[in-house]
Amino acid sequence: MKRIITYGTFDLLHYGHINLLRRAKAEGDYLIVALSTNDFNSEKGKNCYFSYEERKKLLESIRYVDLVIPEENWDQKIRDIQLYQIDKFVMGNDWEGKFDYLRDYCEVIYLDRTPEISTSKIKKELNIFS
Repeated sequence: MKRIITYGTFDLLHYGHINLLRRAKAEGDYLIVALSTNDFNSEKGKNCYFSYEERKKLLESIRYVDLVIPEENWDQKIRDIQLYQIDKFVMGNDWEGKFDYLRDYCEVIYLDRTPEISTSKIKKELNIFS
C-alpha cells in the first residue's frame, strides 16, 4: 500500500483544495492530511475563519482523505513520514523546493495549483481578515 501525506490549513475549503486532494490521493492508496492547528496557524501569522475542529470535519468528509492528523509545528514532517511509513510527500507547487530535504525519507511531489482560486483570493474578495 502506497501512503501519501500532505500538509495545509484548508480554511474556506474550495475546489482548488479538492483538486489537490484528489490528485494527491491518485499518487497512492492512502492519503493522510496533516491539518494546521489553530495555535500553529497563529504562530504562522494566519487567521482562520473556521476552527481546527470544523476544518478537520470538512476534510474527513472528503472521499479522497483517509486520515486527518494535527500539524503542530514546522519540524514534525520527518517524524510523521517515519511514523506513518509515508511513500510520497505531496504539496502544491507554491512550495516548490521548500521540502526537497525530505527526499532522504520519501518521494517529494509538487503538484500544480488550481490557478484561479485560493483562500487568500476568497478572503480578499470578501474582505475577511484584511
